[in-house]
Amino acid sequence: MKKPDNHILVIFGASGDLTFRKLIPAVYDLHKQELLPEKFAVVGASRTDLSDEKFREKMKDGIKKFANYKEDNEQVVNDFLKKISYISVDTEKKEDFQKLKNHLLKLDNDLGTDGNVIYYLSTPPSLYGVIPCLLGEAGLNNNENGSWKKLIVEKPFGYDLESALELNKKLSKYFKEDQIYRIDHYLGKETVQNILVTRFSNGVFEPLWNRNYVHHVEITSVENIGIENRGGYYDSSGALRDMVQNHLLQLTGLISMEPPSSFDSNAIRNEIVKVFQSFRPFNGRDIQKYSIRGQYTSTTIKGEKVPGYREEKGVEKESRTESYVAMKLFIDNWRWGGVPFYIRTGKRMPTKVTEVVIHFKRTPHFLFSNQNQVNSCNQLILRIQPDEGVLLKVGMKVPGQGFNIQNVNLDFHYSDLSNAYLPTAYERLLHDCMIGDSTLYQRADAVEAAWKFVDPILKAWKNDHNIPVYGYPAGTWGPEKADEMIEGKNMTWRYPCKNLEGDGIYCEL
Repeated sequence: MKKPDNHILVIFGASGDLTFRKLIPAVYDLHKQELLPEKFAVVGASRTDLSDEKFREKMKDGIKKFANYKEDNEQVVNDFLKKISYISVDTEKKEDFQKLKNHLLKLDNDLGTDGNVIYYLSTPPSLYGVIPCLLGEAGLNNNENGSWKKLIVEKPFGYDLESALELNKKLSKYFKEDQIYRIDHYLGKETVQNILVTRFSNGVFEPLWNRNYVHHVEITSVENIGIENRGGYYDSSGALRDMVQNHLLQLTGLISMEPPSSFDSNAIRNEIVKVFQSFRPFNGRDIQKYSIRGQYTSTTIKGEKVPGYREEKGVEKESRTESYVAMKLFIDNWRWGGVPFYIRTGKRMPTKVTEVVIHFKRTPHFLFSNQNQVNSCNQLILRIQPDEGVLLKVGMKVPGQGFNIQNVNLDFHYSDLSNAYLPTAYERLLHDCMIGDSTLYQRADAVEAAWKFVDPILKAWKNDHNIPVYGYPAGTWGPEKADEMIEGKNMTWRYPCKNLEGDGIYCEL
Protein backbone atom coordinates (compact mmCIF):
# COMPACT_ATOMS: atom_id res chain seq x y z
CA MET A 1 0.00 0.00 0.00
CA LYS A 2 1.02 3.60 -0.63
CA LYS A 3 2.97 5.38 2.09
CA PRO A 4 1.73 8.84 3.07
CA ASP A 5 3.75 12.04 2.93
CA ASN A 6 5.53 13.08 6.11
CA HIS A 7 3.05 14.88 8.38
CA ILE A 8 1.75 15.61 11.89
CA LEU A 9 -1.63 14.34 13.10
CA VAL A 10 -3.34 16.70 15.55
CA ILE A 11 -6.28 15.20 17.47
CA PHE A 12 -8.61 17.70 19.13
CA GLY A 13 -10.56 16.12 21.99
CA ALA A 14 -7.63 13.79 22.58
CA SER A 15 -8.58 13.08 26.21
CA GLY A 16 -11.89 11.55 25.07
CA ASP A 17 -13.04 7.99 24.51
CA LEU A 18 -12.78 7.95 20.70
CA THR A 19 -9.06 8.74 20.77
CA PHE A 20 -8.45 6.15 23.50
CA ARG A 21 -10.49 3.32 21.94
CA LYS A 22 -10.22 3.89 18.20
CA LEU A 23 -7.85 6.55 16.90
CA ILE A 24 -4.55 5.86 18.66
CA PRO A 25 -4.98 2.05 18.40
CA ALA A 26 -5.64 2.51 14.65
CA VAL A 27 -2.54 4.70 14.23
CA TYR A 28 -0.49 2.11 16.13
CA ASP A 29 -1.74 -0.66 13.82
CA LEU A 30 -0.72 1.45 10.81
CA HIS A 31 2.70 1.89 12.42
CA LYS A 32 3.05 -1.88 12.84
CA GLN A 33 2.30 -2.44 9.14
CA GLU A 34 4.85 0.23 8.16
CA LEU A 35 2.09 2.36 6.62
CA LEU A 36 3.05 5.56 8.41
CA PRO A 37 5.56 7.99 6.91
CA GLU A 38 9.15 7.96 8.10
CA LYS A 39 8.71 11.40 9.69
CA PHE A 40 5.48 11.44 11.66
CA ALA A 41 4.08 12.66 14.97
CA VAL A 42 0.78 12.74 16.85
CA VAL A 43 -0.23 15.75 18.91
CA GLY A 44 -3.11 15.32 21.34
CA ALA A 45 -4.99 18.54 22.11
CA SER A 46 -7.83 19.18 24.54
CA ARG A 47 -8.76 21.30 27.56
CA THR A 48 -7.66 18.65 30.06
CA ASP A 49 -4.34 19.47 31.70
CA LEU A 50 -2.08 16.50 31.00
CA SER A 51 1.68 16.00 30.70
CA ASP A 52 3.16 14.12 27.75
CA GLU A 53 3.91 11.21 30.09
CA LYS A 54 0.36 10.97 31.45
CA PHE A 55 -1.13 11.15 27.96
CA ARG A 56 1.22 8.47 26.68
CA GLU A 57 0.34 6.20 29.61
CA LYS A 58 -3.35 6.51 28.80
CA MET A 59 -2.78 5.86 25.08
CA LYS A 60 -0.61 2.86 25.94
CA ASP A 61 -3.54 1.41 27.86
CA GLY A 62 -5.78 2.00 24.82
CA ILE A 63 -3.33 0.22 22.52
CA LYS A 64 -3.07 -2.74 24.89
CA LYS A 65 -6.85 -3.06 25.02
CA PHE A 66 -8.08 -2.18 21.52
CA ALA A 67 -5.32 -2.40 18.88
CA ASN A 68 -5.14 -5.38 16.52
CA TYR A 69 -1.48 -5.71 17.60
CA LYS A 70 -2.29 -5.39 21.30
CA GLU A 71 -0.13 -8.42 22.20
CA ASP A 72 3.08 -6.53 21.41
CA ASN A 73 5.69 -6.25 24.15
CA GLU A 74 6.20 -3.13 26.23
CA GLN A 75 9.28 -1.90 24.41
CA VAL A 76 7.66 -1.98 20.96
CA VAL A 77 4.72 0.06 22.22
CA ASN A 78 6.99 2.46 24.13
CA ASP A 79 9.01 3.14 20.97
CA PHE A 80 5.81 4.13 19.16
CA LEU A 81 4.67 6.35 22.04
CA LYS A 82 7.73 8.54 21.52
CA LYS A 83 5.91 9.90 18.46
CA ILE A 84 3.11 11.25 20.67
CA SER A 85 2.97 14.55 22.54
CA TYR A 86 0.22 16.53 24.24
CA ILE A 87 -0.76 20.18 24.52
CA SER A 88 -3.58 21.74 26.51
CA VAL A 89 -5.79 23.89 24.23
CA ASP A 90 -8.86 25.84 25.33
CA THR A 91 -11.13 26.78 22.42
CA GLU A 92 -12.23 29.88 24.32
CA LYS A 93 -8.67 31.21 24.33
CA LYS A 94 -7.36 32.34 20.96
CA GLU A 95 -3.85 32.58 22.40
CA ASP A 96 -3.88 28.80 22.92
CA PHE A 97 -3.98 28.35 19.14
CA GLN A 98 -0.88 30.48 18.82
CA LYS A 99 0.68 28.17 21.41
CA LEU A 100 -0.39 25.19 19.27
CA LYS A 101 1.09 26.86 16.19
CA ASN A 102 4.44 27.27 17.92
CA HIS A 103 4.35 23.63 19.06
CA LEU A 104 3.69 22.44 15.50
CA LEU A 105 6.42 24.65 14.05
CA LYS A 106 8.95 23.23 16.51
CA LEU A 107 7.90 19.64 15.72
CA ASP A 108 8.07 20.36 12.01
CA ASN A 109 11.58 21.82 12.33
CA ASP A 110 12.77 18.94 14.52
CA LEU A 111 11.28 16.13 12.42
CA GLY A 112 11.12 17.58 8.91
CA THR A 113 7.40 16.92 8.27
CA ASP A 114 7.33 19.48 5.42
CA GLY A 115 4.58 21.57 7.01
CA ASN A 116 1.91 18.88 6.41
CA VAL A 117 -0.79 18.57 9.09
CA ILE A 118 -4.05 16.63 9.57
CA TYR A 119 -6.48 18.07 12.13
CA TYR A 120 -8.94 15.52 13.56
CA LEU A 121 -12.03 16.91 15.33
CA SER A 122 -12.79 14.25 17.94
CA THR A 123 -14.86 16.81 19.85
CA PRO A 124 -18.51 17.62 20.62
CA PRO A 125 -20.32 18.78 17.44
CA SER A 126 -20.70 22.26 18.96
CA LEU A 127 -16.98 22.80 18.28
CA TYR A 128 -17.04 21.73 14.60
CA GLY A 129 -17.59 25.31 13.49
CA VAL A 130 -15.38 26.84 16.18
CA ILE A 131 -12.05 25.01 15.86
CA PRO A 132 -11.67 25.45 12.06
CA CYS A 133 -12.28 29.17 12.51
CA LEU A 134 -9.61 29.41 15.22
CA LEU A 135 -7.19 27.40 13.09
CA GLY A 136 -7.83 29.74 10.19
CA GLU A 137 -7.33 32.87 12.27
CA ALA A 138 -4.04 31.46 13.54
CA GLY A 139 -2.90 30.75 9.97
CA LEU A 140 -2.90 26.99 10.51
CA ASN A 141 -5.16 26.20 7.57
CA ASN A 142 -3.25 27.19 4.44
CA ASN A 143 -1.54 24.97 1.90
CA GLU A 144 1.72 26.84 1.47
CA ASN A 145 5.02 26.14 -0.27
CA GLY A 146 3.92 22.68 -1.35
CA SER A 147 2.63 21.69 2.10
CA TRP A 148 -0.94 20.55 2.80
CA LYS A 149 -3.47 20.85 5.63
CA LYS A 150 -6.45 18.51 6.03
CA LEU A 151 -9.44 18.54 8.38
CA ILE A 152 -11.30 15.39 9.49
CA VAL A 153 -14.78 15.97 10.92
CA GLU A 154 -16.76 13.30 12.80
CA LYS A 155 -20.51 12.95 12.38
CA PRO A 156 -23.08 14.39 12.97
CA PHE A 157 -22.70 16.82 10.08
CA GLY A 158 -25.43 19.09 11.33
CA TYR A 159 -28.66 18.50 13.22
CA ASP A 160 -31.00 19.23 10.30
CA LEU A 161 -30.74 20.77 6.81
CA GLU A 162 -30.39 24.31 8.11
CA SER A 163 -27.61 23.49 10.58
CA ALA A 164 -25.83 21.32 7.97
CA LEU A 165 -25.80 24.22 5.54
CA GLU A 166 -24.50 26.50 8.28
CA LEU A 167 -21.75 24.04 9.26
CA ASN A 168 -20.61 23.66 5.65
CA LYS A 169 -20.52 27.44 5.37
CA LYS A 170 -18.30 27.73 8.47
CA LEU A 171 -15.98 24.93 7.35
CA SER A 172 -15.58 26.38 3.87
CA LYS A 173 -14.65 29.82 5.23
CA TYR A 174 -11.12 28.65 6.06
CA PHE A 175 -10.81 25.21 4.41
CA LYS A 176 -11.43 24.25 0.79
CA GLU A 177 -13.70 21.29 0.07
CA ASP A 178 -10.76 19.12 -1.01
CA GLN A 179 -9.17 19.74 2.42
CA ILE A 180 -12.28 18.57 4.34
CA TYR A 181 -12.80 14.87 5.16
CA ARG A 182 -16.20 14.06 6.71
CA ILE A 183 -15.67 10.65 8.28
CA ASP A 184 -18.33 7.94 8.55
CA HIS A 185 -16.73 4.86 10.13
CA TYR A 186 -19.37 2.60 8.54
CA LEU A 187 -17.82 3.26 5.15
CA GLY A 188 -14.46 2.02 6.44
CA LYS A 189 -15.73 -1.50 7.01
CA GLU A 190 -14.27 -4.05 4.60
CA THR A 191 -17.66 -5.45 3.57
CA VAL A 192 -19.06 -2.01 2.78
CA GLN A 193 -16.21 -1.48 0.34
CA ASN A 194 -16.79 -4.99 -1.00
CA ILE A 195 -20.23 -3.84 -2.20
CA LEU A 196 -18.50 -1.99 -5.03
CA VAL A 197 -16.31 -4.99 -5.87
CA THR A 198 -19.23 -7.44 -5.78
CA ARG A 199 -21.21 -5.23 -8.16
CA PHE A 200 -18.64 -4.02 -10.61
CA SER A 201 -16.16 -6.91 -10.88
CA ASN A 202 -18.69 -9.72 -11.38
CA GLY A 203 -20.51 -9.98 -14.70
CA VAL A 204 -23.09 -12.26 -13.10
CA PHE A 205 -24.47 -9.53 -10.81
CA GLU A 206 -24.36 -6.17 -12.58
CA PRO A 207 -26.77 -7.15 -15.43
CA LEU A 208 -29.35 -8.15 -12.78
CA TRP A 209 -28.84 -5.04 -10.61
CA ASN A 210 -31.93 -3.12 -11.72
CA ARG A 211 -35.73 -2.88 -11.70
CA ASN A 212 -36.09 -5.76 -14.19
CA TYR A 213 -34.73 -8.39 -11.82
CA VAL A 214 -34.76 -6.93 -8.30
CA HIS A 215 -38.03 -7.13 -6.36
CA HIS A 216 -36.85 -5.01 -3.42
CA VAL A 217 -33.77 -4.11 -1.41
CA GLU A 218 -33.55 -4.34 2.37
CA ILE A 219 -30.96 -2.58 4.54
CA THR A 220 -30.81 -3.39 8.25
CA SER A 221 -28.55 -2.07 10.99
CA VAL A 222 -29.71 -2.96 14.49
CA GLU A 223 -28.20 -3.40 17.95
CA ASN A 224 -29.17 -5.56 20.92
CA ILE A 225 -28.10 -2.88 23.41
CA GLY A 226 -30.12 0.13 24.51
CA ILE A 227 -28.92 3.72 24.59
CA GLU A 228 -26.57 2.88 27.49
CA ASN A 229 -25.53 6.11 29.26
CA ARG A 230 -26.16 8.38 26.29
CA GLY A 231 -29.73 9.32 27.20
CA GLY A 232 -29.09 13.06 27.17
CA TYR A 233 -27.53 12.98 23.69
CA TYR A 234 -29.75 10.32 22.18
CA ASP A 235 -33.04 11.87 23.29
CA SER A 236 -32.15 15.04 21.38
CA SER A 237 -31.05 13.06 18.34
CA GLY A 238 -32.92 9.80 17.76
CA ALA A 239 -32.39 6.93 15.35
CA LEU A 240 -33.27 8.90 12.21
CA ARG A 241 -30.48 11.42 12.79
CA ASP A 242 -28.09 8.98 14.46
CA MET A 243 -28.23 6.19 11.87
CA VAL A 244 -30.45 6.80 8.84
CA GLN A 245 -29.31 10.22 7.63
CA ASN A 246 -25.69 9.15 7.43
CA HIS A 247 -24.84 5.44 7.68
CA LEU A 248 -27.88 3.88 6.04
CA LEU A 249 -28.36 6.43 3.28
CA GLN A 250 -24.66 6.06 2.43
CA LEU A 251 -25.16 2.29 2.17
CA THR A 252 -28.18 2.92 -0.04
CA GLY A 253 -26.05 5.12 -2.27
CA LEU A 254 -23.35 2.45 -2.66
CA ILE A 255 -25.91 -0.26 -3.39
CA SER A 256 -27.85 1.71 -6.00
CA MET A 257 -25.28 4.02 -7.67
CA GLU A 258 -24.51 3.83 -11.38
CA PRO A 259 -21.11 2.49 -12.44
CA PRO A 260 -18.62 5.35 -12.06
CA SER A 261 -16.53 6.45 -15.04
CA SER A 262 -13.44 5.42 -13.08
CA PHE A 263 -12.48 4.33 -9.58
CA ASP A 264 -11.54 7.89 -8.80
CA SER A 265 -12.89 9.36 -5.54
CA ASN A 266 -14.77 12.18 -7.25
CA ALA A 267 -16.30 9.86 -9.86
CA ILE A 268 -17.64 7.52 -7.16
CA ARG A 269 -18.94 10.34 -4.96
CA ASN A 270 -20.59 12.00 -7.95
CA GLU A 271 -22.69 8.86 -8.50
CA ILE A 272 -23.68 8.67 -4.81
CA VAL A 273 -24.87 12.27 -4.90
CA LYS A 274 -26.99 11.48 -7.96
CA VAL A 275 -28.72 8.72 -5.98
CA PHE A 276 -29.50 11.10 -3.11
CA GLN A 277 -30.88 13.64 -5.56
CA SER A 278 -33.13 10.91 -7.01
CA PHE A 279 -34.81 10.01 -3.70
CA ARG A 280 -38.54 10.52 -4.04
CA PRO A 281 -39.36 13.23 -1.48
CA PHE A 282 -41.85 12.49 1.31
CA ASN A 283 -44.87 14.78 1.23
CA GLY A 284 -47.89 14.95 3.53
CA ARG A 285 -49.43 11.51 4.05
CA ASP A 286 -46.36 9.78 2.59
CA ILE A 287 -44.50 10.35 5.85
CA GLN A 288 -46.96 8.31 7.91
CA LYS A 289 -47.39 5.75 5.13
CA TYR A 290 -43.72 5.16 4.36
CA SER A 291 -41.99 5.77 7.70
CA ILE A 292 -42.55 4.20 11.12
CA ARG A 293 -40.93 5.16 14.41
CA GLY A 294 -40.90 3.20 17.63
CA GLN A 295 -39.57 3.06 21.17
CA TYR A 296 -38.57 -0.03 23.09
CA THR A 297 -40.62 -0.77 26.18
CA SER A 298 -39.63 -2.56 29.38
CA THR A 299 -39.66 -6.32 29.47
CA THR A 300 -37.87 -9.30 31.00
CA ILE A 301 -35.15 -11.04 28.98
CA LYS A 302 -33.67 -14.26 30.34
CA GLY A 303 -34.96 -13.40 33.80
CA GLU A 304 -33.48 -9.91 33.79
CA LYS A 305 -35.66 -6.80 33.85
CA VAL A 306 -34.82 -4.51 30.93
CA PRO A 307 -35.95 -0.87 31.19
CA GLY A 308 -37.97 0.83 28.48
CA TYR A 309 -36.62 3.78 26.52
CA ARG A 310 -38.49 6.36 28.62
CA GLU A 311 -37.08 4.79 31.78
CA GLU A 312 -33.47 5.31 30.68
CA LYS A 313 -31.33 7.92 32.45
CA GLY A 314 -31.46 11.31 30.74
CA VAL A 315 -34.62 10.57 28.73
CA GLU A 316 -37.74 12.70 29.08
CA LYS A 317 -40.68 10.84 30.64
CA GLU A 318 -42.98 11.79 27.74
CA SER A 319 -40.29 11.54 25.08
CA ARG A 320 -41.35 10.90 21.49
CA THR A 321 -37.79 10.34 20.30
CA GLU A 322 -37.50 7.19 18.22
CA SER A 323 -35.19 4.29 19.09
CA TYR A 324 -36.45 2.46 15.98
CA VAL A 325 -37.05 3.57 12.40
CA ALA A 326 -38.41 1.62 9.46
CA MET A 327 -38.74 3.34 6.13
CA LYS A 328 -39.74 2.63 2.54
CA LEU A 329 -38.09 4.86 -0.03
CA PHE A 330 -37.97 5.00 -3.82
CA ILE A 331 -35.18 6.06 -6.16
CA ASP A 332 -36.77 7.75 -9.14
CA ASN A 333 -34.30 7.03 -11.90
CA TRP A 334 -34.04 4.72 -14.91
CA ARG A 335 -32.35 1.85 -13.06
CA TRP A 336 -34.53 1.67 -9.96
CA GLY A 337 -37.91 3.14 -10.93
CA GLY A 338 -40.61 1.36 -8.89
CA VAL A 339 -38.26 -0.76 -6.75
CA PRO A 340 -38.83 -0.17 -3.02
CA PHE A 341 -35.85 0.16 -0.71
CA TYR A 342 -36.61 -0.80 2.91
CA ILE A 343 -34.43 0.60 5.67
CA ARG A 344 -34.59 -0.18 9.37
CA THR A 345 -32.51 0.50 12.42
CA GLY A 346 -33.20 0.10 16.10
CA LYS A 347 -31.98 -0.37 19.64
CA ARG A 348 -32.82 -3.36 21.88
CA MET A 349 -33.23 -5.79 18.98
CA PRO A 350 -32.64 -9.55 19.43
CA THR A 351 -29.11 -9.28 18.02
CA LYS A 352 -26.53 -6.90 16.59
CA VAL A 353 -26.32 -7.11 12.81
CA THR A 354 -25.81 -4.91 9.77
CA GLU A 355 -26.62 -6.38 6.38
CA VAL A 356 -27.92 -5.58 2.92
CA VAL A 357 -30.32 -8.02 1.24
CA ILE A 358 -31.03 -7.94 -2.48
CA HIS A 359 -34.34 -9.76 -3.05
CA PHE A 360 -34.51 -10.91 -6.66
CA LYS A 361 -37.81 -11.43 -8.45
CA ARG A 362 -39.21 -14.92 -8.83
CA THR A 363 -38.85 -16.73 -12.13
CA PRO A 364 -41.66 -15.83 -14.59
CA HIS A 365 -43.03 -19.39 -14.60
CA PHE A 366 -42.28 -21.19 -11.36
CA LEU A 367 -42.45 -24.94 -12.03
CA PHE A 368 -42.20 -25.84 -8.36
CA SER A 369 -44.91 -23.51 -7.05
CA ASN A 370 -46.39 -26.23 -4.87
CA GLN A 371 -43.21 -26.42 -2.83
CA ASN A 372 -43.69 -24.21 0.22
CA GLN A 373 -40.07 -24.37 1.22
CA VAL A 374 -39.01 -22.39 -1.84
CA ASN A 375 -41.92 -19.96 -1.83
CA SER A 376 -39.45 -17.11 -1.74
CA CYS A 377 -37.14 -15.33 -4.15
CA ASN A 378 -33.38 -15.67 -4.37
CA GLN A 379 -31.51 -13.42 -1.96
CA LEU A 380 -28.02 -11.98 -2.08
CA ILE A 381 -26.99 -11.04 1.47
CA LEU A 382 -24.04 -8.74 2.04
CA ARG A 383 -23.10 -9.08 5.71
CA ILE A 384 -21.33 -6.03 7.07
CA GLN A 385 -21.20 -7.07 10.72
CA PRO A 386 -20.70 -9.36 12.52
CA ASP A 387 -18.97 -12.26 10.72
CA GLU A 388 -18.45 -10.25 7.54
CA GLY A 389 -19.15 -12.04 4.29
CA VAL A 390 -21.45 -12.71 1.35
CA LEU A 391 -24.27 -15.23 1.12
CA LEU A 392 -26.44 -16.24 -1.87
CA LYS A 393 -29.65 -18.18 -1.26
CA VAL A 394 -30.64 -20.55 -4.07
CA GLY A 395 -33.02 -23.48 -4.50
CA MET A 396 -31.47 -26.96 -4.92
CA LYS A 397 -32.95 -30.42 -5.46
CA VAL A 398 -32.98 -32.77 -2.47
CA PRO A 399 -31.37 -36.12 -3.40
CA GLY A 400 -33.91 -38.88 -4.14
CA GLN A 401 -36.98 -39.34 -6.27
CA GLY A 402 -39.11 -36.43 -7.39
CA PHE A 403 -38.29 -32.75 -7.35
CA ASN A 404 -38.18 -31.83 -3.72
CA ILE A 405 -36.51 -28.44 -3.45
CA GLN A 406 -34.62 -26.95 -0.55
CA ASN A 407 -33.10 -23.50 -0.05
CA VAL A 408 -29.32 -23.68 0.39
CA ASN A 409 -26.63 -21.09 1.03
CA LEU A 410 -23.62 -20.32 -1.11
CA ASP A 411 -21.61 -18.72 1.65
CA PHE A 412 -18.33 -16.85 2.09
CA HIS A 413 -16.91 -15.51 5.37
CA TYR A 414 -13.96 -13.14 5.59
CA SER A 415 -12.89 -15.16 8.61
CA ASP A 416 -12.22 -18.06 6.20
CA LEU A 417 -9.25 -16.09 4.86
CA SER A 418 -6.95 -17.16 7.67
CA ASN A 419 -3.98 -15.22 6.31
CA ALA A 420 -5.88 -12.03 5.53
CA TYR A 421 -5.47 -9.01 7.79
CA LEU A 422 -8.75 -7.11 8.31
CA PRO A 423 -8.03 -3.48 9.16
CA THR A 424 -10.41 -1.63 11.45
CA ALA A 425 -12.63 1.04 9.92
CA TYR A 426 -10.67 3.90 11.49
CA GLU A 427 -7.38 2.33 10.43
CA ARG A 428 -8.52 2.26 6.79
CA LEU A 429 -10.06 5.72 6.83
CA LEU A 430 -7.14 7.41 8.57
CA HIS A 431 -4.73 5.93 6.05
CA ASP A 432 -6.98 7.04 3.17
CA CYS A 433 -6.91 10.61 4.48
CA MET A 434 -3.15 10.48 4.90
CA ILE A 435 -2.67 9.52 1.24
CA GLY A 436 -5.35 11.95 0.04
CA ASP A 437 -8.00 9.39 -1.00
CA SER A 438 -11.43 10.85 -0.17
CA THR A 439 -13.52 8.07 -1.77
CA LEU A 440 -14.98 6.86 1.54
CA TYR A 441 -15.51 10.34 2.97
CA GLN A 442 -18.68 12.38 2.53
CA ARG A 443 -18.76 15.49 0.39
CA ALA A 444 -20.69 18.66 1.26
CA ASP A 445 -23.27 18.23 -1.51
CA ALA A 446 -23.97 14.63 -0.44
CA VAL A 447 -24.50 15.68 3.19
CA GLU A 448 -26.90 18.43 2.13
CA ALA A 449 -28.81 16.15 -0.27
CA ALA A 450 -29.27 13.52 2.48
CA TRP A 451 -30.54 16.16 4.93
CA LYS A 452 -32.89 17.53 2.27
CA PHE A 453 -34.53 14.09 2.08
CA VAL A 454 -34.67 13.50 5.85
CA ASP A 455 -35.66 17.02 6.95
CA PRO A 456 -39.41 16.81 6.08
CA ILE A 457 -39.71 13.61 8.15
CA LEU A 458 -38.02 15.21 11.15
CA LYS A 459 -40.29 18.24 10.97
CA ALA A 460 -43.44 16.15 10.62
CA TRP A 461 -42.51 13.94 13.58
CA LYS A 462 -41.80 17.01 15.66
CA ASN A 463 -44.91 19.02 14.77
CA ASP A 464 -47.63 16.46 14.01
CA HIS A 465 -48.58 14.61 17.20
CA ASN A 466 -51.09 12.52 15.24
CA ILE A 467 -48.15 10.55 13.86
CA PRO A 468 -47.82 7.68 16.35
CA VAL A 469 -44.77 6.39 18.18
CA TYR A 470 -45.19 2.61 18.28
CA GLY A 471 -43.96 0.64 21.26
CA TYR A 472 -42.13 -2.65 20.94
CA PRO A 473 -40.88 -4.90 23.76
CA ALA A 474 -37.12 -4.79 24.23
CA GLY A 475 -35.54 -7.85 22.65
CA THR A 476 -37.98 -8.03 19.72
CA TRP A 477 -37.73 -6.95 16.08
CA GLY A 478 -39.63 -3.70 16.46
CA PRO A 479 -43.27 -2.66 15.98
CA GLU A 480 -45.50 -5.18 14.20
CA LYS A 481 -46.73 -2.28 12.08
CA ALA A 482 -43.41 -2.33 10.22
CA ASP A 483 -44.25 -5.73 8.68
CA GLU A 484 -47.10 -4.12 6.76
CA MET A 485 -44.58 -2.06 4.80
CA ILE A 486 -43.19 -4.92 2.74
CA GLU A 487 -44.91 -5.31 -0.64
CA GLY A 488 -45.67 -8.75 -2.05
CA LYS A 489 -47.48 -11.91 -1.02
CA ASN A 490 -45.81 -13.69 1.92
CA MET A 491 -43.06 -11.05 1.91
CA THR A 492 -41.65 -9.79 5.19
CA TRP A 493 -38.43 -8.46 6.68
CA ARG A 494 -35.54 -10.86 6.93
CA TYR A 495 -35.09 -11.73 10.60
CA PRO A 496 -31.47 -12.76 11.25
CA CYS A 497 -30.50 -14.02 14.67
CA LYS A 498 -27.29 -15.17 16.26
CA ASN A 499 -26.80 -18.87 15.86
CA LEU A 500 -23.99 -21.25 15.03
CA GLU A 501 -26.13 -23.03 12.47
CA GLY A 502 -28.05 -21.98 9.41
CA ASP A 503 -26.34 -18.99 7.72
CA GLY A 504 -23.13 -19.33 9.67
CA ILE A 505 -24.23 -17.09 12.53
CA TYR A 506 -27.72 -16.47 11.20
CA CYS A 507 -30.99 -18.30 11.30
CA GLU A 508 -34.40 -17.42 9.96
CA LEU A 509 -36.88 -16.87 12.79
